[in-house]
Amino acid sequence: MIQRFDRTDRRILDLPAVHPCEGISPATLLESLIKLSHTIISNYQSKSFPTQRKNARETIRQISILSIFFEEIKEQIPEISDSIALCLSELHITFQKIRFLLEDCSREGAKALILMKSNSVSTHFQTLTRVIATTLDILLPLNSIGISPEITELVQMLSTQARRPGLMDTDPRDEAALRGVILVLNQFENRFEPDPFTTRRILAHLGIRTWSECRKETRFLDERIRAEPDEREVPLLSGLLGFLSYCRGVLFDDCDFNDHNSDGRSDRGFEAISFLSFEDFRCPISLELMTDPVTVSTGQTYDRVSIQKWLKQGSLLCPKTGEKLKTADLIPNTNLKKLIQRFCTEYGVSIAKSRKKNRDLSSTILPGSPANAEAIKFLSEYLVLSLGYGTDHQKNKAAYEIRLLAKSNIFNRARLIESGSVPPLLEMCNNPMLQENAVSALLKLSKQPSGQTSILENSGLNPIIEVLKNGVSQESRQTAAAVIFYLSSVHKYRRIIGEHDGIFPSLLEVVKNGTACGKKNSVVAIFALLFHHKNRTRAIEAGAVSTLLNLLEASPDKPELQTDALAVLSALADSVDGSVEIVRASSSDLSLILRCLQNVETRAGKEYSVSILHSLCLNCGDDVLDVLSKEASLMSVLYSLLTEGTSHAGRKARSLIKILQKFCETRLSSMIGEVGREQRFVNVR
Repeated sequence: MIQRFDRTDRRILDLPAVHPCEGISPATLLESLIKLSHTIISNYQSKSFPTQRKNARETIRQISILSIFFEEIKEQIPEISDSIALCLSELHITFQKIRFLLEDCSREGAKALILMKSNSVSTHFQTLTRVIATTLDILLPLNSIGISPEITELVQMLSTQARRPGLMDTDPRDEAALRGVILVLNQFENRFEPDPFTTRRILAHLGIRTWSECRKETRFLDERIRAEPDEREVPLLSGLLGFLSYCRGVLFDDCDFNDHNSDGRSDRGFEAISFLSFEDFRCPISLELMTDPVTVSTGQTYDRVSIQKWLKQGSLLCPKTGEKLKTADLIPNTNLKKLIQRFCTEYGVSIAKSRKKNRDLSSTILPGSPANAEAIKFLSEYLVLSLGYGTDHQKNKAAYEIRLLAKSNIFNRARLIESGSVPPLLEMCNNPMLQENAVSALLKLSKQPSGQTSILENSGLNPIIEVLKNGVSQESRQTAAAVIFYLSSVHKYRRIIGEHDGIFPSLLEVVKNGTACGKKNSVVAIFALLFHHKNRTRAIEAGAVSTLLNLLEASPDKPELQTDALAVLSALADSVDGSVEIVRASSSDLSLILRCLQNVETRAGKEYSVSILHSLCLNCGDDVLDVLSKEASLMSVLYSLLTEGTSHAGRKARSLIKILQKFCETRLSSMIGEVGREQRFVNVR
């Protein structure tokens, strides 16, 4: 009957309310208490406690003594009175809270946070120990249940010790380490780099001896910040995150490039992007899905709640561009809102859940604390120096650190770009040993407008495209394709990229022979480039149509990839040349596009399929209409789109139905007219 809790939902050091064991038989209660005692002893007796060592060991010792007492009275269950059963129930509740407390004190990645909360944690231990002492006072004298004198004396001694002043005070060594951390955070806040000896001594006390252990700490703190902590806790968490990020980047020479997240995925995993991507619908402030997008005077779009928080803080600068806002008016972006709703419907994303997950803006654009801001500044400068003047190993590690820092934090990205990280990363793309981490770091920085500008202004297009064409690994090439996508999100860069020799053949080569992720990244990069109309001709000349049709044929089990490929074909079909090429490459039967319209799983995929057919009818005329009019099942699919498809798909379907009906009527009239002429000819004869 040990009560179970969803530990993933329990915040650290928040001990949950444990319901009393009312109506439980003494035998069941005692059995559960014995089991719980043994669980605590076996799980935590041999565990390492970086802090709170004395308090944890003393608590486990008390439970060990009490477990002997529980075993002793196990044989006396029939004689247990209600008052004794109530005491045992209180101990059961207390032991469960002790289990949670010990779990937090030994939690991986929480060493620094537990140290900073040493006094609070010691108070928790003291409170629970006093509860045990009070309960034992009620249980004594124990002669009523026939306990041996030895056990009685042992429990009486335990009760007395539990009340001893200072038993659960904070360890002096923890206090010294705590003062050290506060000193370092103050040094950062006052723009002084901390003494390496002091920081190493703190890390040694916490048992953080390797890069990987330090990485666990920073990941835990980052997740804690994302989990909407108390606003009063944000400066502490952010300061610790900055301090440990600095330590990870500066003090440790080693680096685990195969570092894994808590979900088992490696941070070396390369992201797949989509023109309909969650990333594109994130608010630049909260980094969460926008539920009510609004546009400010600079033309940038934010979620209403996030930008209102920003403005209430008194800032009149655009968070993304840094430009001064001419007005605080917020204009609803209805088109984007519809697109987001379509995306959520398409991919099963819950807007309600996304709204709950919106984080405070301090975790993304703002540093969270002055200590964090300065720590990241010092770290960024150090990493840029390592990129420029370090050994190959130091350069590779610095690039990997940039990947981690820039992964999901806009403030960190801005600092790294301002520190000049882009030029040396571009140079490293030419080094096969360093290429993978360099181009991946550039990918993270290219999500920032200033990063896109820095890449283009430093002639970064050539090395990125060279990696795309001749990268040492499939991963490097697919990452380069993703960089091209983000650069192409800027209108003025599309023409520049499209005019570069070999850009479309290189992207199409990845579509043909790359990984699934690489294919997806290349397809959406092509799609982004097609917004510049002259690039459509270049893509067609490079063989985009046949490559994408082959991709559709080979990917029936990848609906997202099919949808992206259909989106590109839809854009190409808008032009006469594109439509003609699709008809030619389809051997005039259009069976593949028709199958996609009928079988593709996504609503967006059906929309692009009907859009392609609509363009083909307009641009290629009777040849296409003749094929479509013979497709018996087409009309039923088109009529279903009128009610079940997106609004855009419905409009295209309605127009296509009218075109086909008109074609059939015209052809029928022509046939009737032909028959009439033949009859007149016969009559004349």
